[in-house]
Amino acid sequence: MSDKIKILFVDDHQLIIEGIISYLKDTDGLEITSANSCDEAYSLVKSSMATDPFHILFTDLSFDMGNKNVTIDGGENLIKALQRDEVPIKLGVITGHSETNRVFNVIRNLKPLAYILKGQCNTAELNFAIQKMMSDQVYYTHEIHEKLMKRALIEIQMDEIAIQILKELPNHTKISNLEGVITKADGSLVKIRAIESKLAKLRTDLNANNNTDLVLKAKELGVLD
Repeated sequence: MSDKIKILFVDDHQLIIEGIISYLKDTDGLEITSANSCDEAYSLVKSSMATDPFHILFTDLSFDMGNKNVTIDGGENLIKALQRDEVPIKLGVITGHSETNRVFNVIRNLKPLAYILKGQCNTAELNFAIQKMMSDQVYYTHEIHEKLMKRALIEIQMDEIAIQILKELPNHTKISNLEGVITKADGSLVKIRAIESKLAKLRTDLNANNNTDLVLKAKELGVLD
């Protein structure tokens, strides 16, 4: 069994893999393998478990496999499969996906130890992430960390009335139409003045230019589906 840290990089673009691996070429103590599909990665991880298991797996989220018949069609499902099988491997994401809602859902549901953006990936960041992961600590790219903090702050500021207003906004041409639609916890109706006041605060909190922009910002942050 190797005494090196065994890492598997999974991405459907070989040039991306080669670029990422090049950042680690001068780092001692690593044994690096790559795979271009989630099926291949899953097979490599499972087949190596008994003799020389991988310590870390980094995967992209989206895979374009064309018309190929695949069992595991993306990084999220690869992570789910390995977690379902209780494979003792540390899981991380290296991707171009930085949409707040996608990031939030991946981290909340899958809890990868690392979330790194391809465009900001470099030698120092990868080495730091590997060290953190080997110690079972979380590492997120700075931009990802900021998005999560902002999402958490917005979530704290959101109440049931705010959510109702944001959901109803696209269905009404006039704000006045919201009166008689938005209700408090006790079932009583929220007055139009209170609705307008809540909307003004939401626009400020989400830095929205208008109500249409407000709904778009709420969707981007994952507050709305």
